[in-house]
Amino acid sequence: MRTTVATVVLLGVCVLCGQAQQPGATPDQSLPAPGTRGNADNVQYLKSKSDPKGNPIRLAKASGHVSNYTEEKVAPYTLPDPLTMANGQKVTTAEQWIKERRPEILKLYQTEVYGRIPENAPKVTWEVTEPATEVREGAATMKRVVGKIGDKPDGPKMSLTVYTPAKAAGPTPLMLSLTFSFGGARGGGKAPPAKVAGKGPGFDSIGEVLGRGWSYASLGYSDIQPDAFGRWSEGVIGQTLKEGQTQPAPDEWGTISAWAWGISRAIDYFETDKSVNAKQISITGASRLGKTVIWAGAQDERVAAVFAVVPGEMGASLIRRDWGETLDDMAQNFGYQFAGNLQKYVGKWNDLPVDQHMVIALNAPRPVYVNGGISDQWSDPKGEFLAMVAAGPVYKLLGKQDLGATEVPDFDKPITSGDLAFHYHSSGHTAVPADWKAFLDFADRHFKSGGGN
Repeated sequence: MRTTVATVVLLGVCVLCGQAQQPGATPDQSLPAPGTRGNADNVQYLKSKSDPKGNPIRLAKASGHVSNYTEEKVAPYTLPDPLTMANGQKVTTAEQWIKERRPEILKLYQTEVYGRIPENAPKVTWEVTEPATEVREGAATMKRVVGKIGDKPDGPKMSLTVYTPAKAAGPTPLMLSLTFSFGGARGGGKAPPAKVAGKGPGFDSIGEVLGRGWSYASLGYSDIQPDAFGRWSEGVIGQTLKEGQTQPAPDEWGTISAWAWGISRAIDYFETDKSVNAKQISITGASRLGKTVIWAGAQDERVAAVFAVVPGEMGASLIRRDWGETLDDMAQNFGYQFAGNLQKYVGKWNDLPVDQHMVIALNAPRPVYVNGGISDQWSDPKGEFLAMVAAGPVYKLLGKQDLGATEVPDFDKPITSGDLAFHYHSSGHTAVPADWKAFLDFADRHFKSGGGN
């Protein structure tokens, strides 16, 4: 007797295997009813796409999940313990964490969540294409540096724009910003740049960084890999596909891992730039790029500090906490950003061996700052805060301070006294001026106390 197994297909991706589906393939029609998971009361708002408070309401078709914003409907969950090995052994020393547990968690994220970097990832060759010239009325210099990805003449290129304080007496700390702007090599994404909330003409974040005596550099994310489904033959991922391979293997990188790889290659360059203190490099990005910088810091221990702006689901907010955007939503709408293996956990969040407090913990003992906004409930600011709290035991094990709070703080009252920092601001999906100032104070304190030296 033949047994037929139905496979659910959404947006060109096989939900069970993570592989691309050919155009025209017929999806399985036996999908769960909307509201099977999540908040069934919000099914009525699916057509209008938002509830009366303006929160996005979405349906994840494979699981029937409908967005939830009601605390009473958050199902109980148990987080995996970052200090318990997969075999049940407790981690009680820093050495155990560094040599055993940390690599174990890192591998899980590499194979099940973001995807591992293949062994044939290309080298990047950097060249200064525009030497430093005075800008900002003589307060800084600016130069452009281009990184050729791989050895193909028409291959992709990454572009760095680097600002340095004109009066710098020696190597400076650096803020490396992964941005939604395009460096001009090869574009792809449609996402708008994250705004910095402020009054009047706007907040000058670059000026704020330069005014602290830091350098600032921007790296356009789509130069590294297009932000779109099905464009695997382009960018750095396209350089690694083997003959006959049309997309990464289920445990190989999605675009977030590719963008994080690009951050590391930029750090390679800054290790050769005598104007920069390569041991004091902070990285920042917003939204999907906030997710990226947390993952980049987790993998590359040369990152001295992370400023993750509204990183949300699959970034800093807890996956098991059912609030706003979910793993199911991400797998359906942005599956290309992750390993194909992530699809296995749609509707099965508790089966995932990690949660996002653990990717934050992979950054320990280095400082991490995360923010969230009250009008950005889709990103679950409370879930971000709770993940920061749950990462604390790892920081304490390594002799550092945890967040120092267990209750969500008042609006616009940043918590920055420890090695983890959080700000719940009264704005939306953005960084506010107070975030930039608080982060720079936060990072400066760590650098001057010996961190990153």
